[in-house]
Amino acid sequence: MRPPLPPFTEETARAKVQAAEDAWNTRDPERVALAYTEDSVWRNRDEFFTGRDAIRAFLRRKWDRELDYRLRKELWAYTGDRISVRFKYEWHDADGRWWRSHGNEQWEFAGDGLMRRREASINDVRIAPSERRLSG
Repeated sequence: MRPPLPPFTEETARAKVQAAEDAWNTRDPERVALAYTEDSVWRNRDEFFTGRDAIRAFLRRKWDRELDYRLRKELWAYTGDRISVRFKYEWHDADGRWWRSHGNEQWEFAGDGLMRRREASINDVRIAPSERRLSG
């Protein structure tokens, strides 16, 4: 079980979004993967994959490339067992260039509160270090 559970209210949807933000900001693939069903289906940009092992592998690659990653998520909409969020995160690459990534996610949950589907659309914008908005 991964409370809050569907069907979501505004309060429980906001709590679910905050829990996801907190977990992703740990940059711990093992911890983050536990929020998803064993057979969770993902689309992230142009990648499509299924299952916790694939999620862990994806997150390791992501955080090996997106250094000093910092994320903010915001509830966009919710209904029943689904939540939609918009988000932004900042990171730098191995050459020290900073980026801000903007996106939307659609989430679908199983009755036990684990996410069974995640679809993410993301765009990256190069920023100067002085333009960073997310830290700590």
